[in-house]
Amino acid sequence: MATKITGVFSGRIRTQAASALFHEDNHALTLVEVAGTQKSPDPLWNGAKITYWGTGDLVNGNGPQKGYWCNERAGGDSDWGTFEGKITTSGQQVSMEGTFKFTGGTGKFKGLTGGGKYKGHFPSASDVVNNWEGEYTLASARAAI
Repeated sequence: MATKITGVFSGRIRTQAASALFHEDNHALTLVEVAGTQKSPDPLWNGAKITYWGTGDLVNGNGPQKGYWCNERAGGDSDWGTFEGKITTSGQQVSMEGTFKFTGGTGKFKGLTGGGKYKGHFPSASDVVNNWEGEYTLASARAAI
């Protein structure tokens, strides 16, 4: 049985790079690494340290994004997965939204499945805020059925 989950994380950009493509004005391929801390009513995610790595293919600040993330916990267990969505720029505001999918984990998160949706924005050039919701099933819960 799947468990519903919600949360938010605030993070900072650790590294980023962009390469302008010369064939079209305002076209860039981007790469970013963001690190932050999860806040969630679910104790399995609350306080987890997240790092994510994302790519973008942006024309005039708009376009698809894809990437990977990893949540690490103080006890050593981790989970990870993939995300994909779109980045939208309107004036000075940059936002993103899309879907995510759990693809693995260690310890109690080994065999984790599920996913959901995210929506976020960049309140500054170096800060990221993302709200997310979805569901997950631990392998131990599937084995108990």
